[in-house]
Amino acid sequence: MGWFIQFIESSIGKKVVMATTGFFLIIYLIIHLAGNLLLYAADGGETFNKYGEILRGLPVIKLIEIVLALAFLFHIINGVRLWWLNKKAKPLNYAKNNQSRESDIFSRTMIHSGVIVFIFLVIHLRSFFIPAAFTGHPGKTMFDLVIEAFSDPVYSGFYVLAMILLGFHLNHGFQSAFQTFGWNHTKYFPIVKFLGTLYAIIMAVGFGSMPIYFLFFYGGS
Repeated sequence: MGWFIQFIESSIGKKVVMATTGFFLIIYLIIHLAGNLLLYAADGGETFNKYGEILRGLPVIKLIEIVLALAFLFHIINGVRLWWLNKKAKPLNYAKNNQSRESDIFSRTMIHSGVIVFIFLVIHLRSFFIPAAFTGHPGKTMFDLVIEAFSDPVYSGFYVLAMILLGFHLNHGFQSAFQTFGWNHTKYFPIVKFLGTLYAIIMAVGFGSMPIYFLFFYGGS
């Protein structure tokens, strides 16, 4: 066990943890978006509510929630630690003079986009997950909670902003995960970059479209 602790505490180990948890979260977001797209079913939320009830009725969901929480926790902690180690390792002037050549806007804003997405995650859990899983929402369905949340222009605006920054975060994270595992051959990496950008756009637009739809276009059923 000692060797494992030593490994994850090393610089390479931290990057492997980031890449592994990142891949897990990438897959989770695809599944999460697919489920949330049921919000667009023209049935007053019936399909979306049934989907939520089925999920809550599956015993394995509790295990998945625990694994997901741990993945987020390890990803956030390691992300902050890697950012801090990189910040200490680079002289200030050198970093200022070379950051534009050595990195792009996506990599330079990873910590900033990550912080804002984390704040959004806390608010998002408070708005949806906690009422559904713990406090309950008497007389309200999950679809009702969605309508209520997205009827607030401030919340919807912050949601859209967070999804744009999530897209930035995912675009760089997707590529970095492949690089960590050595899948960055010059012949194939342009495909990885393309897929990463495409994935980031789909996630940002897919999630970001929902508050816009409910705030401006949803008229009930």
